[in-house]
Amino acid sequence: MTAAGSARNFIRDNELQFNDEDLMSLALIHPSFSQERSSHVNNQRLEFLGDAVLDFVVAEYLYKHYMDKPEGDLTQIRARVVCEKALVEIAKRIQVGKYVLLGKGEDMSGGRTRKSILADTVEAIIGAIYLDQGIESATNFILKHLEKAIIKTAQGDYQDHKSRLQEIVQANGRENVHYEIIDESGPAHAKTFVAAVYYKEELLQTGEGKSKKEAEQNAAEKALQDSDLCAQLSRESIG
Repeated sequence: MTAAGSARNFIRDNELQFNDEDLMSLALIHPSFSQERSSHVNNQRLEFLGDAVLDFVVAEYLYKHYMDKPEGDLTQIRARVVCEKALVEIAKRIQVGKYVLLGKGEDMSGGRTRKSILADTVEAIIGAIYLDQGIESATNFILKHLEKAIIKTAQGDYQDHKSRLQEIVQANGRENVHYEIIDESGPAHAKTFVAAVYYKEELLQTGEGKSKKEAEQNAAEKALQDSDLCAQLSRESIG
């Protein structure tokens, strides 16, 4: 399918309105697709823009709706809401994997379900909506998919995962866990990082993210989701 055809179908199936469908075409072009065609046209610049728009919209919403919360709390809530996991959930809801244009190799290796590709494409779509229709439409799109998550997070436990894991480990006065970035990939402006969390010399979990901090948070979250591991950490040393 051509970029234009994929964009038209995506716009139609998600009941969007676009003045310049070429922007949506661009949002759906993964670098692997353009590389196979010796082209430099891809969605990475739109992804860069969409990431900034997403951060702004969520930050503005939190600022206006949670007047009682200090800056530190707002930052933690935003970090919990604006993450790869949330973007992947949006991508699945709007079926990004069905429409994104991938190179043959990327497609055959499972690119349509790869979390980093889905998340990046959602950000590019947000960037396209912003350029085509402005901040109001971009805000409407973002809040349509994230407002419930923002409210739920703000009302619940939004303490960061690294702090929660640290509290468990240090409950008995022992040394803290530590993190290492063990891999990174992608272009300079859109890297994917892999972090590992260790207790002493024992690997507990790994996590991916679009920043080193997000990767560390995801590694800590995965460790917290392992109830047996948490029980062991709370009562005795690993190993």
